[in-house]
Amino acid sequence: MNIVILAAGQGKRMHSNLPKVLHPLAGKPLVEHVIETARSLEPQRICLVHGHGGEAVRASVDAPDLTWVLQEPQLGTGHALMQALPELCDSGSTLVLYGDVPLIEVETLKQLVHAARDGLAILTVELDDPTGYGRIVRDVAGLVARIVEQKDASPEERRIREINTGIMALPTARLAGWLKRLSNDNAQGEYYLTDIVGMAVADGVAVRTTHARSASEVRGVNSKVQLAELERVAQRRIADRLMEQGVRLADPARIDVRGELVCGRDVFIDVNCVFEGRVVLDEAVEIGPSCVLRNAQIGAGSRVAAFSHLDGAIVGPDGVIGPFARLRPGTELAAGVHVGNFVELKNSKLAEQSKANHLAYVGDAVVGSRVNIGAGTITCNYDGANKFKTIIEDDAFIGSDTQLVAPVTVGRGATLGAGTTLTRDAPPDTLTISRVAQVSIPGWKRPQKARK
Repeated sequence: MNIVILAAGQGKRMHSNLPKVLHPLAGKPLVEHVIETARSLEPQRICLVHGHGGEAVRASVDAPDLTWVLQEPQLGTGHALMQALPELCDSGSTLVLYGDVPLIEVETLKQLVHAARDGLAILTVELDDPTGYGRIVRDVAGLVARIVEQKDASPEERRIREINTGIMALPTARLAGWLKRLSNDNAQGEYYLTDIVGMAVADGVAVRTTHARSASEVRGVNSKVQLAELERVAQRRIADRLMEQGVRLADPARIDVRGELVCGRDVFIDVNCVFEGRVVLDEAVEIGPSCVLRNAQIGAGSRVAAFSHLDGAIVGPDGVIGPFARLRPGTELAAGVHVGNFVELKNSKLAEQSKANHLAYVGDAVVGSRVNIGAGTITCNYDGANKFKTIIEDDAFIGSDTQLVAPVTVGRGATLGAGTTLTRDAPPDTLTISRVAQVSIPGWKRPQKARK
């Protein structure tokens, strides 16, 4: 089997410089959804017909297994298939898909390909309002006679509710002859692939139809409004799959997965959370409302409280994160670590049972076990040109409002008094303080505003 993906359209109604098929749906370009579906059918060849913004499409889609075909100018779907014809294997069927129809399902396509085993098969669907779509015209026996486009249809034909989705499977051996006979004598001045259906009927080739299970899986994207509508359909599909796997969602209408979300048993996700890249939530993880997780891994039993942002971070089991915490790339937390409100970690490792509960910045640091990092603590890791490492060993206690000027090491069991600016290593099991001596000035009076 060959698969040809038509992705050359300009998408004028998108009002965007970005090629239509590169607009994102659930975190991936529209066309990538179609490519993944095509691959799952294991065809001999996948041809992608590109045109408008073709170089951008090729640069954005990582698909070394594709055969790229240029359509320039764009003169319709039939013309697009003409460009791909030299690249197709002669035997079997050729399945035609569209780069802006991202939600077509594998099982639907398998049924279509099966129906085309000795002829031509069209995927159709019935719509309450078929305006704008080509209609399936049947003869008195109920067999497909032809497809008529909206602009060329008679008033009676426009009342037909069964529409052509554009997705079809055709016998490859007959394609060359049919494509040569196509004409652009129509309202659009284009070569319609749908005209082949009438040719197949005239040639005595069996023409069958299969039906999409829902209208949403064959909906295309021609505007930002339609893109937003399909985004909700895609997200609801993802939410349903998660719930079927045992995930509890506070509201399946208020979750956005823009990549891959892998969940263990008894995971709970509150409202308005966004997951990007690959996110793994182990068993019994709880994600509070309005959190953003990107390329993160959360260990079993951990809780991420509201409005936390985790990017490229690993959280061990039984951790407590947030609210309003930010874990940046390179952060690795061991079991039982607590990271509280308005704490930011970057490229740092915290060992078991360590805590940074309030208003701290820990960057480029290695923190041992059972360390307490007080409120207002920062690691001064950047001198304007280079980054330096801070090491805090096991059982250290870092007092509030402390600055650790890297490179510096805090020894095992050391205590840093509140307000300390540490510029040299702190020895283990010792209290280290650096403060200006406290002075009280008797008789001192606060300045007063001058009277007018």
